[in-house]
Amino acid sequence: MLRVAVVGSGPSGCYTAQGLVQQDPSVYVDVLDRLPCPYGLVRYGVAPDHEKIKSLQNNLRTVLEHERVRFLGGVQVGGPGGVPAGRLRELYHAVVYCVGAATDRHLGVPGEDLPGSWSATEFVSWYSAHPDAVDAGYLRGVHSAVVVGVGNVAVDVTRILARGPAELSATDMPETALAALAASKVREIHMVGRRGPSQARFTTKELRELGALPDSEVVVDPAELALDPGYADPSALPATQRRNVEVLRGWAAAPPRGAARRIRLRFFLRPVEVLGEDGRVAAVRFERTEPDGQGGVTGTGRYEDVAAQLLLRSVGYRGVPLDGLPFDAATGTVPHQEGRVLRDGAVAPGEYVAGWIKRGPTGVIGTNRPCAKETVTSLLADAPALARAEVPEDPVAALRADGVEPVEWAGWQAIERAEARLGASLGRGVVKLPDWESLRAAARGAGS
Repeated sequence: MLRVAVVGSGPSGCYTAQGLVQQDPSVYVDVLDRLPCPYGLVRYGVAPDHEKIKSLQNNLRTVLEHERVRFLGGVQVGGPGGVPAGRLRELYHAVVYCVGAATDRHLGVPGEDLPGSWSATEFVSWYSAHPDAVDAGYLRGVHSAVVVGVGNVAVDVTRILARGPAELSATDMPETALAALAASKVREIHMVGRRGPSQARFTTKELRELGALPDSEVVVDPAELALDPGYADPSALPATQRRNVEVLRGWAAAPPRGAARRIRLRFFLRPVEVLGEDGRVAAVRFERTEPDGQGGVTGTGRYEDVAAQLLLRSVGYRGVPLDGLPFDAATGTVPHQEGRVLRDGAVAPGEYVAGWIKRGPTGVIGTNRPCAKETVTSLLADAPALARAEVPEDPVAALRADGVEPVEWAGWQAIERAEARLGASLGRGVVKLPDWESLRAAARGAGS
């Protein structure tokens, strides 16, 4: 028997657990998560109005309900009060860290820390009911918003800002976020990229959704599109970029409709300063950029101020160090060799990584499958040597003896039931519990 701990219950953690138990009948996996709820960014990162993507939870559920897989929520690994990495190595033959990239990149411009300036992740966590999120009054007094970034997360937050309460009430969005968005006075949303549309990271499907929102219209400046070298001949672009340019070209040619909300897609603008008034965000200053002929952009020395009371940055994620593990600050990842953790260049027996903490925040959800497969292959190749170590027969009993009380699968099911009851009481579908206290209380009711 080989006992493996997988730290993190998002896609990379679940795919790792799945690969281990499918390929070796002697492997037993405990999937640990800091939160009492599984599924990682599928629960707390996928937009609530993207039901098809959120349905991936059903696939991950199948993994966590496997007879040789256990979910152990509410278990902090590393950090103050957490289970030290060294202790996990005493309890399991191997540990796979699938902890993602927990922080955001910054713009690095003056005024970025003014009230009203947030990371897109903070905003997403709020409307996704992440228990660490705070209700920071994101939309209070906001008529115009700027979203810096042109990836799918930027499209998500732009779309949520533009949606009406009737559409959002059908989602699992927490009641406080739904009420705030229903009362929102946001009428202008500027989604801004420093390069051109042919280099944007959003997918065409996500992009098109912006044009299908009720009471909203998308505005694109043809002059900004024309700056892009790929605009004149889209046929030379990769398929996604070609389709993106075609969609943008159609919007640029469309006459204004006078809709209640306008989504302005802007390109070749680089943020250089966040301007304040009365101690909070009032505008964002951008420098006009232009292609440098080598795939990048260069500044032109021309500037434009865009009025906004809310700034959301969506310029990428970054991994953070985990106590007890090596960390490469330059890449924001744990050094590894085919998933095996490297300490001072040498393989650390029994320690592995998968997902964003292994390869960096790249790819889509499905990218985690081959990434996890490589790590699983390495671990199972090492299994004969790993199995010689003595570990407790039941690591959960040892964790409880250490004062850790995991939320097991029955506790998570109790949370699901509580969320269904909450939604029914509000005349909605399932509605997420938004804070640690309510989640813990629901989990304690596992027998009810």
